[in-house]
Amino acid sequence: MRTLAVFLMASLACAQPTKSRIAEGFDSIQVARLKADLTFLSSDALEGRRSLERGSEVAIQWIASEFAKAGLKPLVGASYLQPVPLIEFTADRTLTSMDLRVGTGGITYHAPDATANFPNEVSVSGDVVFAGYGISAPELGYDDYAGLDVTGKVVLIFGHEPQENDEQSVFNGKGNTRYANATYKALNAQRHGAVGVLLMTDPNNHTGGAGAQGGGRGPVAQTGPVIPSEALAEGGPTIPMFTISAEIAGNLFAAAGKTASGVQTAIDAGPAPESFAVPGRRVTLHPVLTERRRANSYNVVGLLEGSDPKLQAETVIFSGHFDHNGIGPQGVLHGADDNGSGTVGVVELAHAFARNPVKPKRSLLFIVFAAEERGLLGAYYYVSHPLRPLATTRAQINFDMIGRNEAADPRVQTEISPDTSNELGLIGTHYSPDYRAVVERANEMVGLKLTYKWDRDAANSVLFRSDQYPFLQHDIPAVWWFTGFHPDYHQVTDTVEKINFEKMAKILKLAYASGFEFADSPNVPKLVGKAMSRQ
Repeated sequence: MRTLAVFLMASLACAQPTKSRIAEGFDSIQVARLKADLTFLSSDALEGRRSLERGSEVAIQWIASEFAKAGLKPLVGASYLQPVPLIEFTADRTLTSMDLRVGTGGITYHAPDATANFPNEVSVSGDVVFAGYGISAPELGYDDYAGLDVTGKVVLIFGHEPQENDEQSVFNGKGNTRYANATYKALNAQRHGAVGVLLMTDPNNHTGGAGAQGGGRGPVAQTGPVIPSEALAEGGPTIPMFTISAEIAGNLFAAAGKTASGVQTAIDAGPAPESFAVPGRRVTLHPVLTERRRANSYNVVGLLEGSDPKLQAETVIFSGHFDHNGIGPQGVLHGADDNGSGTVGVVELAHAFARNPVKPKRSLLFIVFAAEERGLLGAYYYVSHPLRPLATTRAQINFDMIGRNEAADPRVQTEISPDTSNELGLIGTHYSPDYRAVVERANEMVGLKLTYKWDRDAANSVLFRSDQYPFLQHDIPAVWWFTGFHPDYHQVTDTVEKINFEKMAKILKLAYASGFEFADSPNVPKLVGKAMSRQ
């Protein structure tokens, strides 16, 4: 690829005002260094970087040392490490129970009719209230909790979101909005005062399971090792969510003289809430664990202060996650693409911005998150314990799997371009056309093929599956940069020799130019429909 200096001479007609200011940092991004760093990070020596294990600790220390070399400012005293308190646990499916009381009688349910994956052994009881899809979306004119008192109650909710098969739906047509995610629904119920959640399949569109997108990697089948679950010790949902069968759900709707299918049809017709109290039904939820331990992982965080005395209080974030899935029956899950590529990308950009003699006006925050594979836990912890005010965070560029060419994977439902060797997916720009416009302008000097297909995707729950999602929930223009799935995803074969380093370097150059404009322009990206309630 031509250097930026050559590009400037050849492309004066479309030159942007900031190009001469970014040339040195832009041109410093080199394939050789990316390859060397990723070869180390995805090597057998790091044992797959599983959260709370030795390999991830090595990765943490390496990232911190690179931030120090780049001259970034630490924000946790003199340290680059933000502790993330985690609980590692395994649910006891046999003993975990849900008691359904009907008058003076009742029945106790266990797996597979009632299951939970909650990190604390508790016992909570409450009357049952149906709260639709469990969504409060004021900017869409929709709130399942409007006029509904769920304080001290257990809420029953559908998975997914209204009108998901309607191209004209205000809920992003056939794509996902930020409200379909199960972690959001638990937090929303908690915020409204509920003590527990019953999650059921939305019957008109799905059969089996809860039909609800989760907080981490979504519905793609996992074929790696069985790994204990992890949850935040603080900063995540504090009430249990149980997934229930159609039999239990049918009992609850029948008590109100309704059917789940009929109620869903009525909601989707609006869309308009159809929430109600379930008469004569009370439940007790009792999650049980076979093992539980508490330990810290760490987000690695460094700051490059902005050059403008006033605007330096504002922040643009570059992020990724360093953890992967450890060692399985077939050997080390190297995680070169997922997400060694994103980790190395954040580190490379920290050095590139440090090398550039001109610094942008706003400050740049470089974060590599912990425990993404366990449910975006490092990112969720950061947004509940921010080191820079979220209200002054203007944009996030999140890297997760930026090193490969997308290829057919039987676990993923999507159409793939005939040639993906120069393609980059951007996930979430439908929430911020301003963000998309900045990237497209910057791409004039890089020449990647940009795809937005994942914003129209619901089958793979992609919007929820990386560390930009918790920031989007706080009204920050946050976009996941992603080169797509491939058959090596979450396999021992996700190795460094399969990385397309030339494309990866182009992606980082695009991120460099885009991030510089986010941080230097008088205008900042706006979020469409900014009306999220804080959680």
